[in-house]
Amino acid sequence: MNKQHQSVLNLVVIVAALGYFVDIYDLLLFGIIRIKSLTSLGLDATQVRDSGELIISIQMAGLLIGGIIWGIMGDKKGRLSVLFGSIILYSIANIANGFVQTVNQYALVRFIAGIGLAGELGAGITLVSESLPKEKRGLGTSLVSGIGILGAVVAFFISKYFDWRVCYFIGGGLGFLLLLLRVSVFESGMFEEVKEKKVSRGNFFMFFNNAHRFKRYLICIFIGLPTWYVIGLLITFSKEFARPENLNVSGTVDPGAAIMYCYIATSAGGILIGLISQWLKSRKKALYIFYAIIAIFMVLFFTQTNGTATQMYINCAGLGFGCGIWAIFITMGAEQFGTNLRATAATTIPNMVRGSLPLILILFKTLREPFNYVTAAWITGIIIMVITVVAAILSEETFHKDLNYLEGDVILT
Repeated sequence: MNKQHQSVLNLVVIVAALGYFVDIYDLLLFGIIRIKSLTSLGLDATQVRDSGELIISIQMAGLLIGGIIWGIMGDKKGRLSVLFGSIILYSIANIANGFVQTVNQYALVRFIAGIGLAGELGAGITLVSESLPKEKRGLGTSLVSGIGILGAVVAFFISKYFDWRVCYFIGGGLGFLLLLLRVSVFESGMFEEVKEKKVSRGNFFMFFNNAHRFKRYLICIFIGLPTWYVIGLLITFSKEFARPENLNVSGTVDPGAAIMYCYIATSAGGILIGLISQWLKSRKKALYIFYAIIAIFMVLFFTQTNGTATQMYINCAGLGFGCGIWAIFITMGAEQFGTNLRATAATTIPNMVRGSLPLILILFKTLREPFNYVTAAWITGIIIMVITVVAAILSEETFHKDLNYLEGDVILT
């Protein structure tokens, strides 16, 4: 079929979206059942907080390492090899997660799951970007993100009706079911063409051996930082922020519900930012609009002292809506690099952002010493937003960019 007439809602987009759906289900499940699962292992409230920060940091470290492994494999062996391999690994890890008995076991299995989860989104976005015409690829990747993010919502409702161990078993089962759909998806035509050429593919060190390429790579990472500051800190630990000694929010704040509301809004934001980018014919202008939304709801989040649980959930949803930038951010990462390095870029960039969470938490913890819990969080947020906005200003506009080129070629945009 001619690319120009290809429907946005095709098999590649649908399968990539469902893959991301299972990915997000697993990725956010720990945040949703963190308190329930760690309490059942015999931990008190302080241990639940500290062990929760440790486990989510280790999971993100797995994502960082996995992003490099799967990214390289995506450019060397093909996008489909990553889609198959990553889902098998994290499905097995999910099932193993249902049997853990200690915090150390929990952390180890989440690390392995993190490695597996790292490959799903980048390979899917790369495949979709290379399968659609440039006029439609932003809509395609936004659909992948918007539909996939709803996995967090399903994870929340399943957690309400099943034991936390069963929730992990269900995640593993969903992953293996997804493998059946993957059989009918074809490899990227661009990748098949590159395979026939004598060119370096999936060379991770190419990001660092050229100053211009390294700058592009860093900028792509920095423009996505607010997403995991919001999700990994503000939303995941919303219950801790709501405590009397912090924001003194009345009523019970359930972090699982906070994640659900956040991701429902993120799904809507992810689809809307694709439409706005299409309307403005610009990735960057759409980013600026959504950065403003994040900033507004950050202010509302930190000024809700003596507020209610409902107010907390509304602010979490607003922050989540702003985090719809995730869709465009990953698309920009894929668009910034040639076909021989695209899967490596699209897979490592989002996982570098996810992997930045431990550094964000370290900064947050360091600031908690001279300041209090809330002050440390908003100072961390300001630092993140300044870095992000500067990076966005320096980034390249990629809306009209043709992706059929090799990294190292001179591309005029």
